[in-house]
Amino acid sequence: MLTVVIIMISGILVGYLIRSFGKLVKVNDKLTTWAIYALLFLMGIGIGANKVIMNSLHTLGLKALIISLGGVAGSILLGWLTYRVFFKKTE
Repeated sequence: MLTVVIIMISGILVGYLIRSFGKLVKVNDKLTTWAIYALLFLMGIGIGANKVIMNSLHTLGLKALIISLGGVAGSILLGWLTYRVFFKKTE
């Protein structure tokens, strides 16, 4: 856990130092997006390769679907609220 915190703080410091380099920030944004895509893909591979999960998909049922959709809906809602409160420029 300490490793994760140290890496995060290091990233914040580097981000603070490079924020005036617009081109580098844009490249970082694209790399971050593609890193998230890669992580989602790898997570899908891990789930697909797990025999226990794949064999029990039919028993997970409606509750798992509702929990998943609730998580997605909550993430979208909080992301939208965060954008509106902190990042949207007033006209």
